[in-house]
Amino acid sequence: MVPSIPRMRIPVSRLGAATVGIAVLVLGCLAAQSAGRAEAAPLQAAHFDFGGLARTYTVHVPSGVTHPSGLVINLHAAAATGGDQAALTHYDSVADAHGFAVAYPDGIDFSWADGRGASVPDRQGVDDVGFIAALVGKLLADYGIDPGHVYATGLSAGAFMANRLACDRADLFAAIAPVAGTLGASVPCNPSRPVSVMETAGTADPIVPFDGGSMTGRGGVSDVVAAQAMADRWRQIDGCQGAPADAALSDAGQGVSTHRLMSASCAAGTSVVFIRVDGGGHTWPGAPEILPAAAVGPASRGFDASDASGQFFAAHAR
Repeated sequence: MVPSIPRMRIPVSRLGAATVGIAVLVLGCLAAQSAGRAEAAPLQAAHFDFGGLARTYTVHVPSGVTHPSGLVINLHAAAATGGDQAALTHYDSVADAHGFAVAYPDGIDFSWADGRGASVPDRQGVDDVGFIAALVGKLLADYGIDPGHVYATGLSAGAFMANRLACDRADLFAAIAPVAGTLGASVPCNPSRPVSVMETAGTADPIVPFDGGSMTGRGGVSDVVAAQAMADRWRQIDGCQGAPADAALSDAGQGVSTHRLMSASCAAGTSVVFIRVDGGGHTWPGAPEILPAAAVGPASRGFDASDASGQFFAAHAR
């Protein structure tokens, strides 16, 4: 049975000019996702104290699975919550298909301390890297998950946070799949070991500029790394050899096409994949199109970012 999802309201204080579209997109997807995807078990809400703050999250484990095959940390965009991200990305069904547990943490002030300095948690010195690492440790112990099977994905601010997690805690994360977000230009990235990466970005993103530079988000202005440069940085970090193989994914029309540029000959069996959505906007590919392109840019129908990341994670355990 598909559980009903209550109507939600996001307070105006959660929103900013650059992220209103994302918040509405998330909420608009709630009914569509609940109608089209069945969950094996309901989300379990939980919390624990970290750094003097009560931190909250929800977790989904496939029904009947005692020891999941992996753990995915799925990070929401600014102005959203973990529950919003669960509804948008239908990741419970992806977790069910692969036997993963998936956790949806909630950021302080609906955002993350991803290092750009533009969010409330960044300015307050919140240790989100430490919080998420502690959450990973707790869930590995709770469910008996292999520590080499931990992954992270996220949208927008959640994507910036996923990249930072891989940079700072490569010992924990075997692979990441950021969507529509890279890394703050001044954020160091010197991971302790190679990490497999699947980076997705739209060339017509009106919020996080594809070519990098200054962006204005909910928390203010920040300077970000270009999407291509982020992929190239991970190829360098992972010691990938040769030029990436370029494959065109099926064109879903609407002036959007997708290229998958893959480097598979990388250190320690890692891979770096850059999915470039030509003409694509600030969206989660495969999610329902709720807002006009003027708000977040064109949506992509060439692939499903949730299914693609699930397959990528399953192939890149340590």
